[in-house]
Amino acid sequence: MHIHFIAIGGSAMHNLAIALKRKGEHITGSDDQIFEPSRSRLAKDGILPETEGWFPERITPQTDAVILGMHAREDNPELKRALELKIPVFSYPEYIYEQTKDQTRVVIGGSHGKTTITSMILHVCNELSIPINYMVGAQLEGYDCMVKLEHGPQFAILEGDEYLSSPMDRRPKFHLYHPNIALISGIAWDHINVFPTFENYVAQFDIFCSKIEPNGRLIYNIEDSEVKELGEKWQTKLHTVGYQTPQYTVEDNATIVHYDNTSYHMHVFGQHNLQNMMGAMEIGRAMGIKPTDFLTAMQSFTGAGKRLQKVTETSDFVLFKDFAHSPSKLKATTSAVKEQYEDRELFAYMELHTFSSLNKAFLPLYKNAMDKADVAVVYFNPDVVAHKKLPELTVSEVQNAFGGKVIVMNQAEEVLNHIRAQKWHNKALLMMSSGNFDGIDFEKLGEELK
Repeated sequence: MHIHFIAIGGSAMHNLAIALKRKGEHITGSDDQIFEPSRSRLAKDGILPETEGWFPERITPQTDAVILGMHAREDNPELKRALELKIPVFSYPEYIYEQTKDQTRVVIGGSHGKTTITSMILHVCNELSIPINYMVGAQLEGYDCMVKLEHGPQFAILEGDEYLSSPMDRRPKFHLYHPNIALISGIAWDHINVFPTFENYVAQFDIFCSKIEPNGRLIYNIEDSEVKELGEKWQTKLHTVGYQTPQYTVEDNATIVHYDNTSYHMHVFGQHNLQNMMGAMEIGRAMGIKPTDFLTAMQSFTGAGKRLQKVTETSDFVLFKDFAHSPSKLKATTSAVKEQYEDRELFAYMELHTFSSLNKAFLPLYKNAMDKADVAVVYFNPDVVAHKKLPELTVSEVQNAFGGKVIVMNQAEEVLNHIRAQKWHNKALLMMSSGNFDGIDFEKLGEELK
């Protein structure tokens, strides 16, 4: 088939394009800007567009399907041409469903923990030599493409993002996958620019549950009140399974999980991560993987990309970077590191970078989110606020929203100076952002500090 991608350079789109090329499809694509690592990956597989821009002539009557990326506009000239020729136009999630509709689809949803849970399942399946297809939203170590859509595997493991599907399709992505096995890890208001109220946001997860196939299975976190309520609501129509944090102890900065009279030494730590692991274990059980086999395989799991990732460690210093940006993620990550290194002083730095986090209506949700840190610093760039066309933020407004002893900065150099002014003996450093604090190289910083 000839499949054309409009906005092929997107982080998700380029992975799907590569996966379909490797499956044997004829792939073409266009984009007005393609950045790294998408550019190099597309070039390696021979599908990097020769010229950036939009070219309607690339859409011909011989084109079998068009996949429309989220950052293309509704007036895109290639999209107009496809509609004129009545060529089927799919959003990214619609095409994932088309490719997996004859498989058992496992969809992991939730405001946080999706990538971690998905990567845990991939790790265990790899350890146990279970063939699977998959789609993951983040780059994981050891993978050169985060989508696999081969013939043969029984299961397709899909990360279920609640963000919009395409410029033409305003439905959340995870509404389109129709899972046989679904998981919801937690619900905490996010994407305020799309879901204007908490109630509207929660409703998307209720709709997700309604999309689970008949006789399907819903695995849900009973320690999250909103999720627990949904699980109980759907227990008469679906097979429902609740999960919660396992029994565990922390000894010499190591986490030991106790399950069914057996102890398992884990690299992952913190209540939130161990909770995620139990959800992943229940998915494994639904796939036919015994809990003992799952937990044994998990002992070699070191973490998901950018999710509480250890950058540098010495005998008395450790630096982590984490993707945390929402209030719930911030609280969970800070608490996890403090619990694991309770004998060390924890310095936590967080960058407000997303649309929601820089929105004055959303900021109060961060109240006390960093209380577990001994020293907490919040950074935001006024230029990013202006670029997102949001009202100007002041340091005092951010300080009042977070509360406590949080220090607020609005210059990246000020953050670096603050870090470099500390003596890093018997301390833990946690850098949290969906960005990079406007250019901080965490690896170089770790080498400098140790």
